[in-house]
Amino acid sequence: MADNKSVLTVSIVTPDGEEYTNDKCSMAVIQTGSGDIGIMANHIPIIAALKIGPAQFNYGNDESDVLAVNGGFVEFSNNELTIVADSAELKSKIDIDRATSAKERAQQKIKTASEANDTDTMNRAEVALQRAVNRINVAKR
Repeated sequence: MADNKSVLTVSIVTPDGEEYTNDKCSMAVIQTGSGDIGIMANHIPIIAALKIGPAQFNYGNDESDVLAVNGGFVEFSNNELTIVADSAELKSKIDIDRATSAKERAQQKIKTASEANDTDTMNRAEVALQRAVNRINVAKR
């Protein structure tokens, strides 16, 4: 087992259950509401809101996992990083055709809502568009 003083244990939980776990992460890079943050072993404790964006977990030797994370928050202490997210999807599991269709549907809803001056529908569609673009961008990395 890796030295627990030089690695992070990562866990990502969504309403559907645990989506990702690994206990050999050397560095995590995530997007918070205040900007991108890199977390390595022995980082100061942190709790932050997450933006819709990628989360990357490096394991050394140029190995990493990338996930599309859609909102939530991150908590880090005692070399344990926990992300509680609305949804999260590993790069390898993203269906790019489905994400592209979701993007097109969201763009159409934004257009329709804008013409109807329906701000609630437009706001929901903009979030759906951000999520779809995030999934596409992660899949293409």
